[in-house]
Amino acid sequence: MKLSEEQIGRSLADIEGWKLEDGKWIVKKYRFKAFTDAIAFVNRVAELSESHNHHPFIAIDYKLVTLRMTSWHAGGLTALDFTAAAAFDGAYSEG
Repeated sequence: MKLSEEQIGRSLADIEGWKLEDGKWIVKKYRFKAFTDAIAFVNRVAELSESHNHHPFIAIDYKLVTLRMTSWHAGGLTALDFTAAAAFDGAYSEG
């Protein structure tokens, strides 16, 4: 179910560094010390995405990885976007 603006605001407060874009995306950039660290993170994101059956848009720019989330079937953001974002943050922290 698509979240309201109020629900999105509350959910954003729970995940550090994620920003709302165009009212229907959440986006975060992750920086790494080395290219291989960035790729290892993307591989962890891929595994988590498969387990949640929810996949981000991923951009890899050398040592910078950008993740973008939305729920196409709902026409905007859902709780699953924020659950996945928190899981990706956890993978980054473990990195």
